[in-house]
Amino acid sequence: MKPEKHLPGGAIPQASLRRLPQYHHYLVELEAKGVSRVSTSLIGRELNLVPVQVRKDLQYTGIVGRPKTGYEVKELIQTIESFLGWNNVNEAFLVGAGNLGTALLGHERFSRFGLRIVAAFDTDAAKIGSWIHDKAVLPLDKLPELAGRMGIHLGIITAPAEVAQSVADRMIEAGIQAIWNFAPVRLRVPERIFVHNEDLYSSLASLSWKLAARFHTGLRHESDDLAEPEPQRSVQE
Repeated sequence: MKPEKHLPGGAIPQASLRRLPQYHHYLVELEAKGVSRVSTSLIGRELNLVPVQVRKDLQYTGIVGRPKTGYEVKELIQTIESFLGWNNVNEAFLVGAGNLGTALLGHERFSRFGLRIVAAFDTDAAKIGSWIHDKAVLPLDKLPELAGRMGIHLGIITAPAEVAQSVADRMIEAGIQAIWNFAPVRLRVPERIFVHNEDLYSSLASLSWKLAARFHTGLRHESDDLAEPEPQRSVQE
């Protein structure tokens, strides 16, 4: 069954958009095991989701499963990749060749999801002119000229928070339309610019709170168990 034509960027809830990569990862595992068909019930059970929600999420991509037989795994993988734009390579510039920037430059799996970082930029003279994971580190002043000449529309910011806004401003002036921001600061950009803030600190805070709450609860229970029992009152009191 061929999926209906559906352009990426259509109306889809953010929660559904975040779940599509989870489905894709699971489907790729199934394909590697030789599984050819899959149902929403199976996906839901394996990913701890309600099958009805899985079906609604997949319908946003334009594909419709067959009753009782579900979806062809290979076709569903291709449909999700097409919907998310992973089958179209997006070239990107990265600004900030520090530890995080270096890690992203060396992340080979990005190409599997349609992203290719073609160059890095920095203002540190010690880094400019070097190569990181086969990517040249260039002066930040070169970004506008190269972005226009190469038609780059995606920028990645791994620079410190205090300079992230100025980097974003320079990217926008250079014609970049979408920014993946790893700096711990909210960027002020025109409405036409797409920004995704990868807030590592918020994620860490959430995880730390959950861990602290679990241990706090456990400690409280242990102290309750060790406390001396209160003397029972007489019925006549």
